[in-house]
Amino acid sequence: DENILQIAENVLKTISVKQTNLSIDELLKINGIGKINALKILSILELAKRIKNKKEVVIYSPKEIFEELKNIRSIKKEYFYLFCLDSRNKVIKKELVSVGTLNSSLVHPREVFEPAIINLSAQIVIAHNHPSGDINPSEEDLNITTKLVKAGELLGISILDHVILTKENYFSFKEHNLL
Repeated sequence: DENILQIAENVLKTISVKQTNLSIDELLKINGIGKINALKILSILELAKRIKNKKEVVIYSPKEIFEELKNIRSIKKEYFYLFCLDSRNKVIKKELVSVGTLNSSLVHPREVFEPAIINLSAQIVIAHNHPSGDINPSEEDLNITTKLVKAGELLGISILDHVILTKENYFSFKEHNLL
């Protein structure tokens, strides 16, 4: 039986006074707010907080890739990731391209460049883990990198680096002049 504008004003007053960690009980004290609407409001506030606090990731070095992919460094299968970047190295999208086996990963240029094209990437970084712990690139790694560099040249999307990760370290194709 409350005026919707009055309810909204009361919600805003409660939010501005409380600022952080608003509880469902505090919202339920407002006339016209039931449990479902209180939950909706809390959900919206949480989403807004997450959007506001979302950090902008910029890639300048293979060490940053190493940190960004810490979750795959100990996994027992090869995970091949793509970082789509704008012209200032800001990550537009990070995408899992392929999950392989203990010692190999199936990667094809079309799967790598499709997200890069869709996201209008200026450049990309590719990375995968080596569950074996051997940091050195395999013959397959060298071959696929060569293919991807050629495909990128054709598409006008440069590959800034290919990073191989192990639990403790990384190998950068760029740092070793293999790109």
